Amino acid sequence: MNSSASITISAPGAATGFTRWSTVSKRLPPNRPHRLFKMNTDGPIALSREIEASIVPSGDKVTLQKGETAQITQTLGGTFTVIINGNMFRIEGRDADALGLEPVKTPAEAAKRPETLDDLQQQIEAQLKTVYDPEIPVNIVDLGLVYDSTPSQIDDGWRVDVKMTLTAPGCGMGPVLQQDAQNRLLCIDGVNEADVQIVWDPPWNQDMMSEAAKLELGMM
Repeated sequence: MNSSASITISAPGAATGFTRWSTVSKRLPPNRPHRLFKMNTDGPIALSREIEASIVPSGDKVTLQKGETAQITQTLGGTFTVIINGNMFRIEGRDADALGLEPVKTPAEAAKRPETLDDLQQQIEAQLKTVYDPEIPVNIVDLGLVYDSTPSQIDDGWRVDVKMTLTAPGCGMGPVLQQDAQNRLLCIDGVNEADVQIVWDPPWNQDMMSEAAKLELGMM
């Protein structure tokens, strides 16, 4: 059976209490240590070929041209946040070579097929912890954006249903983060279906963040 996934965004309705993290991210150091990619330079990098990227924070797709100079500001979760001509973009891990980088496997890709439900749940959490907002150096699990992740057995493997939220309704990167979560789940050996939904109830707030996230963002 081919792996499949679905993504659903529900209307935010009257949800309130969200805070966009642009003011937080501006206080963070511009260069963060890499975690899932090995970098061969800390300076500006000329793109070696034409690639597709997403504008941050709108999420709109654009084409970056060969030879454009990119400054990498974040390399977390296997994707790249770069600054080009004063604008911020997110580049997918599949285009690592255009930046002169070598990709590293996600935890599930380096692990064996989960043998028990506990093993599977651990791999689900580990995979979701590789999903990052391009402006924030904290994964979506520690940010408190993942409300539920439920595996269920199907004929030839597993299906995983995830409910997550965003720090603000209307965030243009929402569909990108959903796609990331979906792709990470389908990397788990034995997971053949994944459904990722964005929900707005309960409204997200900073108290949902883990202590590690608050520490990373200088809130403790």
